[in-house]
Amino acid sequence: MELNRLPELDRICAAFDCSGTWISSCPIPSGHINDTYCSEFDESGRRVKYVNQRINHLVFREPELLMENIERVTRFARERIVAAGGDPERETLTIVPTRDGKSFHRTPEGTYWRMFKYIDGARTYDRVEDIRHVYAASKAFGRFQKMLASLPGGRLHETIPDFHHTRKRYDAFLAAAEFDPSGRAAGVKPEIDFVLAREKDAGVVVDGLTSGHIPERVTHNDTKLNNVMIDNLTGEGICVIDLDTVMPGSILYDFGDSVRLGAATAAEDEQDLAKVGFDIGMFDRLAAGYLEAVRGFLVPAETDLLAFSAKLLTLECGIRFLTDHLKGDVYFKIHRPGHNLDRARTQFKMVAEMERQMGAMDAVVRKYL
Repeated sequence: MELNRLPELDRICAAFDCSGTWISSCPIPSGHINDTYCSEFDESGRRVKYVNQRINHLVFREPELLMENIERVTRFARERIVAAGGDPERETLTIVPTRDGKSFHRTPEGTYWRMFKYIDGARTYDRVEDIRHVYAASKAFGRFQKMLASLPGGRLHETIPDFHHTRKRYDAFLAAAEFDPSGRAAGVKPEIDFVLAREKDAGVVVDGLTSGHIPERVTHNDTKLNNVMIDNLTGEGICVIDLDTVMPGSILYDFGDSVRLGAATAAEDEQDLAKVGFDIGMFDRLAAGYLEAVRGFLVPAETDLLAFSAKLLTLECGIRFLTDHLKGDVYFKIHRPGHNLDRARTQFKMVAEMERQMGAMDAVVRKYL
């Protein structure tokens, strides 16, 4: 199916319970997994926007359970936002139901689609353009975590089992390097050796969760800067988006992953490694925003590992990119040959920089505790 054919988007939009007449749809070129579009409707002379997403059911193998999670989380968020006197139309995602009352639409071809209301007056950033956004996004993720600590009901579904299970990610890397299905291992020996030298790091958080030393929380699990909507006027982080991976986890995964991109000095796929580094000043802003939002919520086992979690999640992401490169680019979208290898190399360069500055990172965390 050709996803950018507008008649197809017209048909998809018709399945959802939104008033007005469809005008057009255009791709939103963001994200590695799902296909995202912005659709415009004419509602009595007023143009209204919505966001359509095709859920990648090869990655998220149970889209129904994924949408059940998102329904629970957004419904609870709306209740909490209203109780606090906020604006739920801007501070959380709003699901547009299908005409038969579901949270998603399954096409005859077997693809899954969903629709959200478009949030005006705010945008996302793929890279840091203003250091104030780093603070704002980190604070938004902290608020999100703290709010979901009181989510009622049972445990959320694991939409991607073992998503941040770093030990299993490491084991998958070992298998890919050993079996070398695409014949690429010989060309990436320095990168393979880099990962092998850090095997002991892989089990730190996983083992803590298993023993109960580190508490399991409801977490976002993909806390990139571009998963927070930043208000155009105030610069505040108003809405956490991309809720596909909201599930049980550790706050260390969330904080660590936010640092991975938020404190980077270059894009995730920068090919010139001389531009890639770790900015301790941006880490300071991340820690300040996050710790302000979660004050009184974390336990010492979590705060003690905040700085380390940044290194761990950057290493894990690099391992995932390198594993996908070794396997022939079967998971992440690529836009050029060697794209996943470029991504892996940026992550490993940042890991090395974090290791060099770990003492300073720990001092920053202690400053804001």
